[in-house]
Amino acid sequence: MKWIWERPDWPNFTFDAAAFIHLEREFHRNTGLILGSLSGVSSEDADELRVTLLSNEALDTSKIEGEILDRDSVQSSIRGQLGLQTDGRRSGPKETGASRMMVDLYRSYSEPLDQERLFSWHQMVMNGRVDLEIIGGYRVHEDPMQIVSGRFDLPQVFYEAPPSHRVPSEMENYLLWFNRAFNEGMPTLVHAGLAHLFFELIHPFEDGNGRIGRAIAEKALAMGAKHPLITSLSSTLERNKKAYYHGLERANGSPDVTDWLVYFSGEVLKAQGHVQQLILFIVEKARYFEQFRDQLNGRQSKVALRLFREGPAGFHGGLSAENYIRISKTSPATATRDLAEMVAIGALKKTGKLRHTRYYLPMVEV
Repeated sequence: MKWIWERPDWPNFTFDAAAFIHLEREFHRNTGLILGSLSGVSSEDADELRVTLLSNEALDTSKIEGEILDRDSVQSSIRGQLGLQTDGRRSGPKETGASRMMVDLYRSYSEPLDQERLFSWHQMVMNGRVDLEIIGGYRVHEDPMQIVSGRFDLPQVFYEAPPSHRVPSEMENYLLWFNRAFNEGMPTLVHAGLAHLFFELIHPFEDGNGRIGRAIAEKALAMGAKHPLITSLSSTLERNKKAYYHGLERANGSPDVTDWLVYFSGEVLKAQGHVQQLILFIVEKARYFEQFRDQLNGRQSKVALRLFREGPAGFHGGLSAENYIRISKTSPATATRDLAEMVAIGALKKTGKLRHTRYYLPMVEV
């Protein structure tokens, strides 16, 4: 069996351009809706949206790889890098590195992609790692770069990337293609989908290829949209990792990548819908505190802010009395009274009874 990079037509990908006309039109329509919504958001709320989206991407692109980061540390690190007020929390090396890459992606989205930026991102993503031969450079090991699945004692190789000695020339070609494709007006969804797939097929780094590849896709989308905060791609892909990996696996055997691009485009449109929901949620947050600001005490406001920080889905399983006690640092009796007051004025809604009682923000669907 020949891998795709062993074919004489590598890397001349083909696809049915007609399959993307309506998808591309929908992408740019959604872009206009998102930018229109942002124009009505205060600068403070826009900062909050920026922190939320960048944090979610840092968390979920790592989660796709099975790495769980601390949400509060990631958010604190991103806020600090954006020059916003933080809680003074110290972030671990993984959280710091992932956050730095997201902020750099946000700030440099319109710049051409080059080797220096890729090496810098690799250093960020691998921050704190001591087990790799090279950090901030392409792989050089002689062993095959294989993507395997299945049992440890019976691994199945479903893809083998080009050998390390070919990586520098492959990546030089890749970077030329990426920048030329954008300058020549390749449709944004095709550019982003191909950029991600092409990069993953080369697999140039010893580790971190998935996270950097998704960052490249985000960059291509932002370049095409002419705005850095348009999608929430990793957060969307993470919801169905199996389909994502299956899509990549199916695309490694043939230069015809129409199926991959259709799948990827659909995920991007879902991600844009998620961003629109977040913007609406932030607008609702402003309305919430305008309505209840004079009715909530300090403890209640602190808990409400914590709930909003969790995003539209809120706490997994809802807010419990124990959560309230821990966040507000108060007694059980005071927590019971505070929660009852918030339900009475409509600042929270209540479900369940006794130890199964849970509380949600009024706009959250239960």
